[in-house]
Amino acid sequence: MNNTKNLVLNGLMIALVCVSTMVIQIPIPGTSGYVNVGDSIIFISSVVLGPIPGMIAGGIGSTFADVLSGYTHWAPFTLIIKGFEGLIVGLIYRSLKTKGSMAIAMIVGIVVMVGGYLIGGFILKGSWIIALGSIPANSVQGVISMVIALPFSYYVGKAYNKNFLHRQENI
Repeated sequence: MNNTKNLVLNGLMIALVCVSTMVIQIPIPGTSGYVNVGDSIIFISSVVLGPIPGMIAGGIGSTFADVLSGYTHWAPFTLIIKGFEGLIVGLIYRSLKTKGSMAIAMIVGIVVMVGGYLIGGFILKGSWIIALGSIPANSVQGVISMVIALPFSYYVGKAYNKNFLHRQENI
């Protein structure tokens, strides 16, 4: 893939992650965080474009959403957590090379996200009890995002590249 196309697709995915994160935000009072569907775009970009574009879109797009939404205190954590989520989903999907690997990769991505925000919540709040309160909401967020992303990833991927299920570019 050429550099201009990479730049444009990465920019588009960053913007889509940011917007999809900001459009629906349900606050989680105890943790000072919120539930959103931005993970669906992280999953789609990781599966269709690869682990590095997924990492860039997830980390930067989600961080922009935190900053623009007034959750700046979460931004450093989000950059790492969502970037790692995108990277892991892309790597697992590309390494397993099966149709079921898409769901497996997204489930692992959800675990990364939930675990990352558990640790981030402990660091910010200084309490495991408060941090544990984020697990149900973040889990629901991840599952809803996966339900959205699975069909979209498949069909967007087919449109993007007819052999995308076995594509090994952009690793």
